[in-house]
Amino acid sequence: MTTPMLTEYVEKILKARVYDVAHETPLELMPRLSARFGNTILQKREDLQPVFSFKLRGAYNRMSRLTVEEAKRGVVAASAGNHAQGVALAAKKMNLSALIVMPKTTPPIKVEAVRALGAEIALHGNSYDDAYAYAQEAVAKQGRVFIHPYDDPDVIAGQGTIAMEIMRQQPDPVYAMFIPCGGGGLLAGMSAFIKAFWPQIKIIAVEPADAASLKAALSADERIKLEQVGLFADGTAVRQVGVEPFRIARETVDEVVTVDSDEICAAIMDIFEDTRSVAEPSGALAVAGVKKYITENQLTDQSLVVINSGANTNFDRLRYIAERAEIGERREVLFATTIDEKPGSFQRFCKILSDRGITEFNYRYANDAEAQVFVGVRMSGLEAERQKLFADLDGAGYSWVDFTDNEMAKLHVRYMVGGHAPQVENERLYRFEFPERPGALLRFLTHIGQRWNISLFHYRNHGAAYGRVLVGIQVAAEHDGQFQQFLDTLGYTYWHETDNPAYQLFLR
Repeated sequence: MTTPMLTEYVEKILKARVYDVAHETPLELMPRLSARFGNTILQKREDLQPVFSFKLRGAYNRMSRLTVEEAKRGVVAASAGNHAQGVALAAKKMNLSALIVMPKTTPPIKVEAVRALGAEIALHGNSYDDAYAYAQEAVAKQGRVFIHPYDDPDVIAGQGTIAMEIMRQQPDPVYAMFIPCGGGGLLAGMSAFIKAFWPQIKIIAVEPADAASLKAALSADERIKLEQVGLFADGTAVRQVGVEPFRIARETVDEVVTVDSDEICAAIMDIFEDTRSVAEPSGALAVAGVKKYITENQLTDQSLVVINSGANTNFDRLRYIAERAEIGERREVLFATTIDEKPGSFQRFCKILSDRGITEFNYRYANDAEAQVFVGVRMSGLEAERQKLFADLDGAGYSWVDFTDNEMAKLHVRYMVGGHAPQVENERLYRFEFPERPGALLRFLTHIGQRWNISLFHYRNHGAAYGRVLVGIQVAAEHDGQFQQFLDTLGYTYWHETDNPAYQLFLR
C-alpha cells in the first residue's frame, strides 16, 4: 500500500523541474555482462548528462524554487565535485552567483569543470565535513542559500526523475534496481517513486565497503556517523547518510550490498567493455553490486537495472583501476613462491605455469640457496582454476603464499621486491622487448637455459603488443662471446642497462 510519504514524493517528482538542464538518458542493455551472468542487465546512463553525472537534476530542481530575494543573495554548495558541477551549471543557466566549496582532495578534473562553468571556487579542508563547515560560514556571513547535495526534499525529488524515466523506458517491472548510495539523495528519490508504483521491485542500495553509512544506520536503526571513510569512490565517501534519505530508505530499501575497491575497478572495466565509456568509481558501484548480488544469490533469468551515476574520474587514476580490475574480477592470482637459486630454476618453474598467462614476475637475488619470487598469473575467474594452480605448485614441491587478497602486497610490496645485492658478481642488466604472446616468456628463459644465472627479473603484462622484461644475468668476462651469440640468436630487441644510474643507485 502506498504510504503518505511515498505519495508526497511522487507528486514532488512529477512536478520536478530538471529538463531545462538535464537530458532523459537512455536505458541500455549491457550485452556482455548480461551474457556472463545469465540475467538481463540494463544500465541507466546518467554518465551521459551534460556534467557527466545525475547531480544536476536535484541541484536545478532545488534552485528553480528559490524566491526572487534568495536568488539575489546567491547560492553556496559543499561538494567533492559532481553536485558542485550541477549547482554551477544551474547557476549559470539561472544567472545566479554561486560559491562552490570543495575539499582539497577533490580530483582536479572536477575542480576544473566547476571553474569552467563560471562558479567561484573555495578549496577548503580534506573532507566533505570541512567543506560543509566552510559553506555554512558563507551562509552566515554572506547570506547565501545553501544547496544541500542530498538532504533536501527538492534535491531528492530531482534525482527521483530518473526512476520516472525508467518507468517509461521499461514498462514491465524488473526484478531489482541497484542504486549507488553516498548521502542517499539518489537512492531516496528513486526508491520512493518505484515503491509507490512497483512495490514488488527490490531496491538494492550499493555502498563502498569502506563508506557504508546506510548499512550501518539500517543495522542500528538510527543514523551512525562513521569514524572514517575511504576516498577511492569519492562521490559516495560520506560519513553519515542524510536525515531525509534515511527516513525514506527505512521504508523502501530491501537490502544493502557493499563492494570493495577491487570489485569497483572490475565493474569499471565491465562498463567499458559494454559501452566503451569510463565510469568513475562511484558511477560503477551499482554494476559491482549487481555482480555480487547475482553470484551470492545464484540469480538467473531476471531483469535488473543498474544506475551508472557518473563519469568524472581523473585520467591518472586509470592506471590503478586497470591494475586492480583483474584482481577484482578474480582474473589474476598474485602469490609468492620459493625456488632454488641456481641456473635453470626459472625455466623449470615457468614450465609448471606454461599453459597459463603470466602477468607479473618480480625477483631479486638474496642468497645462494633460495630465491623468493612474486608472481601474477591470469585466471578465468573460477575458483577451481585457482585451486588447480596451487595444487600444481604443491605437486611440484614448491611452497607458496597467496597474496591475491593481501592489500599491502597489492599496493606496495609488488613494486618493492628487490634492493641492492653487492654479493652478486659479474651482473649485467638488460632490458628486453618481445612480442606479447603465450609462451614468449618461457621461450626467453629456455634460450638462457642453465648457462647463466638470473639474479634479477621484473616482468609485468600491460596488455600491449610487446612485453617488457628487465633482467640481471651473471656473465663472466670469458663468456662474452657466447653471451653475445645468445643475444643475437634470441632475436628480441634489447638495451644494455648496466651503466644506467637508476640501476647503480637502487639495485647494484
